[in-house]
Parts: sequence; structure tokens; C-alpha cells
Amino acid sequence: MIDSIDITGVKYEVDDTTKKYVTKKIGRLDRYLPKHARKSAVAEVRLKEVNRDHGNKYEAEVVLNVPGHILTATDSTVNMLAAVDIVEAKLIAQLRKYKQASIPHIGNRGMLGRFKRSYAREVQ
Repeated sequence: MIDSIDITGVKYEVDDTTKKYVTKKIGRLDRYLPKHARKSAVAEVRLKEVNRDHGNKYEAEVVLNVPGHILTATDSTVNMLAAVDIVEAKLIAQLRKYKQASIPHIGNRGMLGRFKRSYAREVQ
């Protein structure tokens, strides 16, 4: 679980249920982090109350600092908890790309990769 999560409300009073829900959802993102980045991950969560023309009233923004990158996701919906869910899904996609880029052995399991490795052994 991500230990350092800073939850702030901008024109929004953060109650205990929202704080607990955000901690649960954002704290579980360490599952998608590589092992070397789990201890140093820091999350900043900003919950805002905004008035948009198309009816979206609440906005959630999460900034996740991992070694070498800063991952950001923002979404606004009618319900604050739904906004947190959508932001979590966006961050999961970004973390998968980060993990694939930072770990060299992930992505070498395709058929062409096997062919390249076997061909390189025959050439030597």
C-alpha cells in the first residue's frame, strides 16, 4: 500500500468516508508498480468542487511521483467517488506502461523475440 498519500480539498470539505475511500483506492496502486518503486511512491490527491456548464460538479486529480516519472490523472463527474474510480483506472493504465518501460525483461516474450534470440545463438 502506498504509505504517503496527501489528500486535500479545494472548495470541498473532505469527510472521513471520502478520505477512507480515496486511501483505499489510491493506496492499492502499488500492485501495479515495479518492486523498486514501491517504497518511494508518493501520491497527492486534490479533490475540487467546480461548477461546469455540462453538469460535472466534482473533480479529482491525482499526482503520483515514482522514480523517474510523474504520473497525473484528472477527471470530473457528478459524484466525487466516481471521479476517484475513473482516475484510478487512468493511473493503472499509466502504471502498466511505466512498468513495461522500466523493467527490461517485460516485452521480450513474443514470437519475433524468440526468433531473434535463437538466430543470434546460431550466428555466434
